[in-house]
Amino acid sequence: MPVVQPDAAERIRYIPRPQELGAPRTHVAAICYRIQDDEVHFLLVRTRAGRWTFPKGHVDDDPSRAAAAAREAHEEAGVFGRVEAQPICHYRHTKQAAFHDDEHLVDAHLCEVVRLVPPEETYRNPTWFDPEKAKRRLCENRKRKYASELTRVVDHALEHIARRHPHTANPLV
Repeated sequence: MPVVQPDAAERIRYIPRPQELGAPRTHVAAICYRIQDDEVHFLLVRTRAGRWTFPKGHVDDDPSRAAAAAREAHEEAGVFGRVEAQPICHYRHTKQAAFHDDEHLVDAHLCEVVRLVPPEETYRNPTWFDPEKAKRRLCENRKRKYASELTRVVDHALEHIARRHPHTANPLV
C-alpha cells in the first residue's frame, strides 16, 4: 500500500499541543467568591484526597485561561460566574505522584459567583468559608510552603475584591 505524504498546507495547519512536545500543561484555578451582608466568602471544593482547594485544572481546548478557570469552576463546584480575564496571582501547587511530587504553577483567576447548580463532580462538596476559615481549610494536610501559597492567594483575592467592591468588610485593611 502506498504511503501518502501530506502536502505543505496540511503540515502547516497541524500545530502540536505543548503537552505533545513534553512541555507542562498550563493549570488554572477559579478563586470563587461572593459578597453577602458586606462580607466576602470563598467557595472551596474537596480533592479526592479530602483536602480543601479552589476549583482548578488544566487548560485543554479552552479559548483562554479564564475560560478554562470558568469551566473548572462549573465542573467542580457548579458555579456560573464572572471570571476575570487576567489572573490576580500565580501559586505553586503539587500533586503527589507515586514516586515524586509534580509541582507546577497555577494561574489564579477571580470568579464572582452569580449562580450555583449541583456540580458535575459530586464528591467535591462545594462549601462557603469566610476568609480566615478558608485559609485554615486550605492549610490542612499540606506542606508549609504550599499552604502559605494558598493563604497568599486568599490575601491577593481580598485586595482585588476590596478595590472592586469598596463597601465590603476586608480583614486586610
